[in-house]
Amino acid sequence: MTKKDYYEELGVEKGATKQEVKKAFRRLAKKYHPDIYDGDPKEAEEKFKEISEAYEVLVDEDKRAKYDAYGHEAVDGTFGSGGFQWSDFTHYDDIQDIFGNFFQGDDIFQAFFGPGMRGGRGGRPRRARGADMRYDLELTLEEAFEGKKVEVPVDRQVECPACKGRRTEAGSGVRTCPTCGGHGQVRHASQTGFSTFIRIETCPKCRGEGQVLEDPCKKCHGRGTVPKTSTVLLTIPEGIDNGTNLRVTGEGDAGPMGTESGDLYVVVHVKDHDLFEREGLDLFLRKAISFPTAALGGETEVKTIEGSAMLKIPTGTQAGTVFKLRGKGMPHLGGHGRGDLYVKVDIMVPKDLTAKQKELLRELEGTFDGSGSNAPKEKRKGFFQF
Repeated sequence: MTKKDYYEELGVEKGATKQEVKKAFRRLAKKYHPDIYDGDPKEAEEKFKEISEAYEVLVDEDKRAKYDAYGHEAVDGTFGSGGFQWSDFTHYDDIQDIFGNFFQGDDIFQAFFGPGMRGGRGGRPRRARGADMRYDLELTLEEAFEGKKVEVPVDRQVECPACKGRRTEAGSGVRTCPTCGGHGQVRHASQTGFSTFIRIETCPKCRGEGQVLEDPCKKCHGRGTVPKTSTVLLTIPEGIDNGTNLRVTGEGDAGPMGTESGDLYVVVHVKDHDLFEREGLDLFLRKAISFPTAALGGETEVKTIEGSAMLKIPTGTQAGTVFKLRGKGMPHLGGHGRGDLYVKVDIMVPKDLTAKQKELLRELEGTFDGSGSNAPKEKRKGFFQF
């Protein structure tokens, strides 16, 4: 199969800078992450591998120079006879930088670079800790205002009580992998003329661990962990906003062979409210008032997130006027101050009037023109039309 042009693969021009290449790779890597891509996971994996191969070449000055001069043939040899493999990828840190701030980042390393591995500094993957987990929590606006304690159910992997995470039966242990000799990798050499090509890949027997189990634990089948459902008591702070991620350290899956556990990430979703709209710390509310109240002024009761308050309406208030109730919004997440409540008034126009009400309104109509001024009668215009 003919390979696609690496520049075209990443969507950059041939003269693109290294920063432009990195930016393009970051964008595509996020797009084709298996947990994000809206399509066939196999297609996502294949596409991710293709853009990673292109990135491996274009971000490396030496490989890129050879590719620009001689095409694919100049760099294919660096990948071995089987073509580009994940063991050929040398920019683990770049992927870690893209996904490392959220738990799903380690999925990339475990899915592509081999089980039990995660990204690490220094250009090579390191031994994984336990997997991170996600829980989506839905709150009402009132609950987000007040804060609360909530029990979060978590289905997680915990240390196997039978083998204590050792993965083997009592009295048994592990031995050096006979396939890779404990290196976790195997080499395949091929000779072409006077050239020798060496391809290095993860050992298929020990999956990169360098050791194999003599007698796997019967309870956990050699995994070292077993599933368990537990609850985590979580404190939701006052004023939490929609989309906030709360991290609970160590409440994810137990790590392999006694390594640290992953974390639990709780993603907060605040439901839409029937009355209030939220924008940061501020709340917005519409309030209908009568025409007499708008014209003569007065007070009207308005709902607040914590109860109610009286709003003073000045004489001659117009429809669409916005009033601010200071300190009646959401509390600051850090506990310092509160936002404001903005009330936009609408003027209620009655639909069903009695004969007496119509008579009174017509009498009122005759006292001023359409602007409400005291203009001479011959210049007045109708205010209410029936």
